[in-house]
Amino acid sequence: MKQFYCYNKCSTCRKAKKWLDENSIEYEKIDIVKDTPTADQLAKWIDGSGQPLKYFFNTSGIKYRELKLKDKVPTMSVKQASEILASDGKLIKRPLMVEKGHVTCGFKIDIYEKKWK
Repeated sequence: MKQFYCYNKCSTCRKAKKWLDENSIEYEKIDIVKDTPTADQLAKWIDGSGQPLKYFFNTSGIKYRELKLKDKVPTMSVKQASEILASDGKLIKRPLMVEKGHVTCGFKIDIYEKKWK
């Protein structure tokens, strides 16, 4: 089952949810703030994604700016990044969609068409 980590107040999450529903895609909806993925889960997804660490961070978030992560992320290890991401679900770029080694952050229709349909 696909896991759809989202934040209800996020307009991008709402758009992605609407797309999933319109395309009759089954998923488990998980509140990314209340049920933030663990550091181990995040490290596994990061390692398996082939994406740079920055891909997983909500770079437009307040906490990202407060922690000055723009300058820190490029030199972080996967372990360090996953621990920081697991500390606050709002640091994770959302929505986060996961299923059996496939992972996407954010919502772009063309990527969802390719990966999740």
